[in-house]
Amino acid sequence: MVTETLIEDDRWQEAGLAVLAHEATVATLAHLDVQGEVSVMGCDDTRIATLNAAFRGKAVPTNVLSWPSEELGAEADGGEPIAPDDPELGDIAISYDTCLREAQAAKIPLEQHTTHLIVHGVLHLLGYDHERDADAELMEGIETEILGNMGLPDPYSSNKSTP
Repeated sequence: MVTETLIEDDRWQEAGLAVLAHEATVATLAHLDVQGEVSVMGCDDTRIATLNAAFRGKAVPTNVLSWPSEELGAEADGGEPIAPDDPELGDIAISYDTCLREAQAAKIPLEQHTTHLIVHGVLHLLGYDHERDADAELMEGIETEILGNMGLPDPYSSNKSTP
């Protein structure tokens, strides 16, 4: 099993989160030639705001949060993270409310935005980050490649049309 999905908000069931999470995780791990397992929780804004407050000190909703099982981040800005030792890569939480709002604002399908956010979360579990400029450039480039391989457009370009 590559992904385990826990649905706390039934709207994620209808949106097909389990399949989207599995496909995005498999694509990300295959692209980076990594094996491992990821847990994904589909929740709402209330739950993710509580988690965001507890773990990041920000009592507001966000789209996706991740908790890596080990610290893999690169020392140098723009450097490659170290390879994971633990096959259980970590956990991701994704909020239906925020994800839907963002997809509607960008005029893209919910499934497309959800896939992007899961890829983004898995990359965080693997030590990629976007706090420093060169790290962000590296991470966004990898996201774009993975999504392109999945037939999805570059989420960072001004052209947000679906394939």
